[in-house]
Amino acid sequence: MEPVPDWVDVPVIDVHSSLIPLGLNDDGTVAVPALHRPMQAGWYRYGPVPGEVGPAVVLGHVNGDGRDGIFARLHELESGDEIRVGHDDGTVVRFRVTRVSQVPKERFPSDRVYGDTASPELRLITCGGEYDEEAESYRANVIVYAELAAR
Repeated sequence: MEPVPDWVDVPVIDVHSSLIPLGLNDDGTVAVPALHRPMQAGWYRYGPVPGEVGPAVVLGHVNGDGRDGIFARLHELESGDEIRVGHDDGTVVRFRVTRVSQVPKERFPSDRVYGDTASPELRLITCGGEYDEEAESYRANVIVYAELAAR
């Protein structure tokens, strides 16, 4: 049986979370962890396992229930920063950040985030930008792109 991602660790911003599997909402959008558990990150289970060829995706909240979320400081990451993902078989996969971007939600780069890649890559995603009180959501997403550094 293939290993499943168990945790994510981003030392430079003091992030450490277990990973829960995430699927799709009824409207076809990617599910996110429950807002009342803002310190919980999740792995998009219909994509690659971190360390496999392709873009593995991990999602987490910037905040929730009036407190910071697991990815509150995601926007602070810079090229070269390390991200580690541990699997349930004890293996650890290391990634290096290559790029951090903030994009309006209406221009979310689905192909760049979820599209095929020639090597193992990782995406960390959270909300960002201005908060829209009326819509009760952020207007943008912060996306961290990372490439495999070591197994």
